[in-house]
Amino acid sequence: MFPAMSPGGQAPHCERACPLSLALLDSSPKGRALKRGGKIKPLPLGEVALRSNDGEGKDAKGEYKMQYELTTPCRAADLAPLKAGDTVLLSGVVYTARDQAHKRMLEALDKGEKLPFDLEGSAIYYVGPTPERPGEVIGSAGPTTSGRMDAMSPRLLDLGNKIMIGKGKRDAAVKEAVVRNGAVYLAALGGAGALMAQSVKTLEVIAWPDLGCEAVRRLTVEKMPLTVILDAHGGDLYTSGPAAYLETVK
Repeated sequence: MFPAMSPGGQAPHCERACPLSLALLDSSPKGRALKRGGKIKPLPLGEVALRSNDGEGKDAKGEYKMQYELTTPCRAADLAPLKAGDTVLLSGVVYTARDQAHKRMLEALDKGEKLPFDLEGSAIYYVGPTPERPGEVIGSAGPTTSGRMDAMSPRLLDLGNKIMIGKGKRDAAVKEAVVRNGAVYLAALGGAGALMAQSVKTLEVIAWPDLGCEAVRRLTVEKMPLTVILDAHGGDLYTSGPAAYLETVK
């Protein structure tokens, strides 16, 4: 589910070099746990996602990072424990919607029309997958730039959307809406569309097939690996990650 560790126990080069690439699972005994539907489940010994540079599962500030398992739909209470930098293995139903689908959803709301899916507790993945090959559920499914949805996301968050999945920074209005609604913004691995596709078990086009790859799809995913960028408490990994890294090179 994550890039393999090298024989010496080091994370792959890209994860060692980039402080924002993946958050880290606490490998200490007291932190060895997964979040599942409001309950903490112990992890088997040796089940560790990636270690930080100090090899002890800590970030640059010496704080332990956690890994959680979540299943959609999610409530604010389910997402409250998450902090920027934590990792999430997401399962359940995820809806795909890029900018054109977002525009149509807002047009539908303006007209008082019903949306293609229930926003309450929903997870929306900003992706336009490539056509699947024979035997595949989905083609390459890497994230698109989330900023394209910034003008439209706050309204959907206020109506119940709880999880956004994409890549890149979000603007101030989105950050405020995330905090206001107890939501989260999660990053998928950019440039790793094939890896993300492995988490997709079923796919169904449910709205606007004329949009092609941007049609709204209902995905069933299993343990999709994601990183918390914006948490419900105002945390932003694009701010805290570089700041913590710079502290280590002073």
